[in-house]
Amino acid sequence: MTTPEAEQGGGGAGEERVTPEGDAARAEGGEHRPEGGAAQTEGEAARPEARLERAVRAAEQALIEYEIAVETFRVEIENFSRLHEQKLGPLYGRLEELDARILEARAARSGDPEDRRRAEEARARLAPIPGVEELLHGWMDDSGLFPEAVAMLTDQAVRPPQRVRPSEEARKLYRELARKAHPDLAQEEKERERREEFITRVNAAYARGDEAELRELAEEWAKGPELKRGPSRAEELYARLEWLAQRKELLALLAKELEESAIGHMLQLAPDDPDGLLDEIGQQLLTQVTERERELAALLAEG
Repeated sequence: MTTPEAEQGGGGAGEERVTPEGDAARAEGGEHRPEGGAAQTEGEAARPEARLERAVRAAEQALIEYEIAVETFRVEIENFSRLHEQKLGPLYGRLEELDARILEARAARSGDPEDRRRAEEARARLAPIPGVEELLHGWMDDSGLFPEAVAMLTDQAVRPPQRVRPSEEARKLYRELARKAHPDLAQEEKERERREEFITRVNAAYARGDEAELRELAEEWAKGPELKRGPSRAEELYARLEWLAQRKELLALLAKELEESAIGHMLQLAPDDPDGLLDEIGQQLLTQVTERERELAALLAEG
C-alpha cells in the first residue's frame, strides 16, 4: 500500500525525492534550467519576475507529483475495497442473517416484547433498501447493468471482480503522461479543457491497468500541439502561486479522507500483505459463523 506521502517521496535507487520544499529550495538556489537546457543569462536572472517564475514552475511540478500520488492511492483504495467486498461480503451477510435468526429464536421462546423488538430490528436491517438508484449504485452505467448485477438478479454465481494491479510500466507511463499533460500547466482555458479531457482518458486507462492504451495515449500526446508559454506579469504569477497552494490544500483533504476511510485504515494495518490481511479476517469471520450456527442450532433444539 502506498500513501500519497510515500508515493510522492518514494523513488527508486538514484531517483531524487520530489517534495514541495525540495523543489522550492532548488528554485531558490538557481538549479532550475529552462526547457532548452541552457543556463539563464545574467539579464534573464535579473528580471523581477524571474524568481517568481522559478517558484511557480517548482510549485507546479510539486503539485503534479502530489496529484499523481493521491490518484495512485485512490486506485489502490478502490481496488482493495472491491476485493474486500468480494471476499468478505458473503461472510458478513451470513453473520447478519444468523444474528437475526438467533434473536428471532430467543423472542419465540421468551415471548418478551423487548426481545421481539430486537429481532424485528435485526430482520429489518437485512431488508432491501428502498430506492432503485441506491440499489443499483455501482451496478450499472449508461449501457445497462454490469454482468455481476445480472448474475445476482438471476440467482446465478457472481463472477469475482477483476483484480486490477497496474504494472510498473503502466505506473511509469501514467506518471510521465500526468507530468506532461496535466491541466494545471495550462494558462489558457481552451488548453486546460484539452488537457482535462486527455487526462480523464489517462486516468481511466490507468485505473484499468491498461498498459497498451497508456502507450497509445503517450504517442497521441507526443503528436499533439505543444503549449507555448510567454512571460507572465508579477501579478499573474502571484495569483498562480495562490491557486496552486489552494489546490494543494484540497488534495491534502482528499488524501486525509482516503487514509482515514475504513478501507484506508485496513490497508495501513498490513501495507505489505493486504491479501493476507483479508485471509486472516476471513478466518475470523468463519469462526464466528460456526459459533453462531451452533448457538442457533441449540436454541432451535431447545424450542
